[in-house]
Amino acid sequence: MAFLILGRMEFSTADVLEVLPHRYPFLLIDKVINVDADSATGIKNVTFNEHVFQGHFPGDPIFPGVLIIEALAQTAAVLAISSRKKQADGGPFFVYFMTIDSAKFRYPVRPGDTLQLVVKTDQTHGNVWRFVGNAFVGDVLIAEAKFMAMLKKRE
Repeated sequence: MAFLILGRMEFSTADVLEVLPHRYPFLLIDKVINVDADSATGIKNVTFNEHVFQGHFPGDPIFPGVLIIEALAQTAAVLAISSRKKQADGGPFFVYFMTIDSAKFRYPVRPGDTLQLVVKTDQTHGNVWRFVGNAFVGDVLIAEAKFMAMLKKRE
């Protein structure tokens, strides 16, 4: 169960597994270190053992940009679901990607890097959410995107 530390909601790996249906190799966040009303920060530790490094730029491994965007989206899903759980229609939910806009990749991510995934809610309309996401390694902006997702109750 997610826990509150110094007024911030945090999700361990086990908590993320309770919220998201994703499993290996598609679960791309290790934990969420902060969730508040309109933002969340996720962590992805990129290791050489990631399955993608077997075939993506062998000899010069680079974590695929599309997986960085997916990690941002999974962080956004934790934010949206945790926000909805506070309401009467508390779930459980699936979160479906709808659009990706303005994605930019600035620097490569390599094994050993730790991605900090910062997602903010841009707007909501019913079950449709618009997010702005930024991925950092240290203080360096690695990737950014705007994207939309839809929450749907699990049946």
